[in-house]
Amino acid sequence: MNLVLIGIFIFVIVYLLLNWFTKTSSKKIALFIKKIIVYLSLFLAAIFTLGGKFIFSLPFLFVILSGLKIKGLTALQMFQLWRLIQFLKNSGRFTQGRFNPPQGSSNLTNEEAYKLLGLNKGCSKEEVLKAANNLQKKIHPDMNREVKTERLSQIVNEAKEKIIRTDFS
Repeated sequence: MNLVLIGIFIFVIVYLLLNWFTKTSSKKIALFIKKIIVYLSLFLAAIFTLGGKFIFSLPFLFVILSGLKIKGLTALQMFQLWRLIQFLKNSGRFTQGRFNPPQGSSNLTNEEAYKLLGLNKGCSKEEVLKAANNLQKKIHPDMNREVKTERLSQIVNEAKEKIIRTDFS
């Protein structure tokens, strides 16, 4: 008896779902499916994050960063931005969701500045300027008005100035 009721219940749900698909536009269906995927990703990522599975929290990070609407960032660049935030967090410059503003001069070391810009020691001044400009184009506050990236932009400028001041003057 229970199998008959379950079968009828599933049949009614499938009928209603197919009926909805036939009456709605393809844009609404695509939006609905996209929302389901995002919510499911957030739910699974939260479960994996709470479970302590580090590697499974990366999809959660990608969903959040894509929601920030930072223009022009690929998945690899989002991962590099995540690594930058983790690096700053471990070094004590990023705590409880806020950047600690520097007191006076920059606290960045030369090694940190190179790591932040993704460069190796011995590169040219033009390479430093190009790397800093490319990163600034993606995170500059004028390009991303919906997201507060002022402090990230300041840190990139500090890294560029630190490398130019120490290695090229």
